[in-house]
Amino acid sequence: MSTVHVAVIGTGFGKAVHIPGLKHHSRTEVIAVYNRDLEKSKAIADSYQIPYYFDNFEKLLSLREIDAVSLSTPPFLHYKMGKQILEAGKHLLLEKPMAMSAQEAKELYHLAQQKELVVTTDFEFRYVPAWQLLSEYLQQNYVGRIRLIKIDWLVASRANPELAWNWYSRRNQGGGVLGAIGSHSFDYIHWLFGPVKRLSAQIVCAIKERPDPKDNNKFKPVNTDDTCLLMLELDDGIPCQVSLSSVTYNGRGHWVEVYGDRGTLVLGSDNLKDYVHGFHLQAAPAGQPLTEVEIPKRLAFSEVFADGRLAPFIRVLDRWVESIDQGKSLTPSLYEGVYSQLIMDLAYEASDKNCSVDVPNLEQYIDFIDVK
Repeated sequence: MSTVHVAVIGTGFGKAVHIPGLKHHSRTEVIAVYNRDLEKSKAIADSYQIPYYFDNFEKLLSLREIDAVSLSTPPFLHYKMGKQILEAGKHLLLEKPMAMSAQEAKELYHLAQQKELVVTTDFEFRYVPAWQLLSEYLQQNYVGRIRLIKIDWLVASRANPELAWNWYSRRNQGGGVLGAIGSHSFDYIHWLFGPVKRLSAQIVCAIKERPDPKDNNKFKPVNTDDTCLLMLELDDGIPCQVSLSSVTYNGRGHWVEVYGDRGTLVLGSDNLKDYVHGFHLQAAPAGQPLTEVEIPKRLAFSEVFADGRLAPFIRVLDRWVESIDQGKSLTPSLYEGVYSQLIMDLAYEASDKNCSVDVPNLEQYIDFIDVK
């Protein structure tokens, strides 16, 4: 089978995860990298033996050898760059959050459809063994009729008020905990439990200023969320409570609890340094104590890395390459990405207006073309 020649755009998360994952994968080869600073672009290319480096995005896209592009820049650049990538005829691997709004994500979705190009979204939790096992237990109706879903994702990644002011501190550039981790939560809620019917949200900023190292450490205002409390009503009336925070010292980590009339499932990790390593699944029939469930070998990673993000990302690449081979976007695609972005948009609306909002049917929403 042919090798997929990839360009990497975004050299933060892209350098830490995308380049190592792409270089490890048997079917992908990184042949170009972009950074707006040419010296940095060259240094990364030299470090990873990448043949081409650019500080001009248009020139990179004109390179005929490139089949596909991985895009992991800050969110406010996703729409414009994603559009250019698709218009240049390249397949796309897109980091979450997809864009600055569901409307932008939907436009990228339709453009990819028109161009007959593949877009795969990096929703990694779908590929973590313990999460896949949870999905199987739910499909087997282990808990019976679900009475309550409770999700806590409480970490300390932004708890230090001395952390630098940057794009993450600015809502108009896509910063904030809702985009960073809420986007993942909204995707796996949809995957595991189905669509959301209605939601309310309280979205707050606890740390309201941070020092800007590019401006003599002058403190600048932060207007992005670092804590989000959401109440979701799923399509069949199931309540789902979601607590997200990046400023909780000694937060409990990432946990999903599912309570039903026949049993309970608890998936979680208290690892605050690596958001993939450490997950385990506990199960119990009604009235019995929880016991840990062994992960079957058929779901386990074939290789585990020091950085827990790499193994599931490589599985995302498997799906991307499979999609390119088949000539169609397989789940998780930008279709699922639009849904995650839509729930984010509505959560902000609900919080800003202090009200509950209805969630439209995804198929109807994504097929509706806005007339401008």
